[in-house]
Amino acid sequence: MTRCGTIVLAGRPNVGKSTLLNALVGEHLAIVSPKPQSTRLPVVGLLTKDDTQYIFTDSPGLLEPEYQLHEAMRAAALRAIDDAELIAYLHPLAEHPAPPLATVARLQRPPRAPIVTVYTKADVVNPSRRPTVGPSDVVVSAVTQEGLDVFLETLGSRLPESPFHYDPDELATQPMRFFAAEFVREAAFEQLHEELPYSVACEIDEFREGAEPVYIRAVLYVERDSQKGIVIGEGGRTIKALGAAARGKIEALLGQRVFLDLHVKVLPKWRRDEPSLKRLGYAAS
Repeated sequence: MTRCGTIVLAGRPNVGKSTLLNALVGEHLAIVSPKPQSTRLPVVGLLTKDDTQYIFTDSPGLLEPEYQLHEAMRAAALRAIDDAELIAYLHPLAEHPAPPLATVARLQRPPRAPIVTVYTKADVVNPSRRPTVGPSDVVVSAVTQEGLDVFLETLGSRLPESPFHYDPDELATQPMRFFAAEFVREAAFEQLHEELPYSVACEIDEFREGAEPVYIRAVLYVERDSQKGIVIGEGGRTIKALGAAARGKIEALLGQRVFLDLHVKVLPKWRRDEPSLKRLGYAAS
């Protein structure tokens, strides 16, 4: 009998959820940035190995909300925890021991799904100083691949017996439009500095897959006119660099050449405006 189920990668911001998802599925699906809180929407990655299909959800980090976008991110993370059949609770090994997930997520009661505590970023901890983890806990490094097989075996044994939900060759459930917008945002985190990437949102206006190269028209939204000038840069230098970086990421996943047509617009205080968040897909309609 095959096994199949949904596994949420949960934890505080910057514990390595997105890096681990990408390492598990063998494809760059989720935004990776040294800056915390880069994941705003859950990313679903698929891994089918032998008789087991893992449906991983990379959820936004469990944070203390400061404005409406944070509220929406936290709500998305809590929904993912509530919907999962298994919870992989990630915490950096260097910060062992992990506090209870219910405490971190400020849950009124423990989640209904079983929890596997996963200590991440093992590669940055001196082997001679590694703490002793619990017998049911897992230690991994997405960078060196350490512990990933044990991680999968531990999760697989706890997944329910079930037919596969997806074709074994599929890697993700979201459309390419979603990943195109995410890769533009990832490029913004790479190319822009300080707090500016947090004020950037991306909306795909047009996506023509039948064309060669694939034509994608994307709009970058910022909150103020001064930010628009910074994103464009002197002589358009910054927006060109951002576009080139994003195009490379999209082409790698799509496997085709891409023409990325980027524009920058101001959407005042969109992070604090409920209608704007709904329009951009960050809040439930």
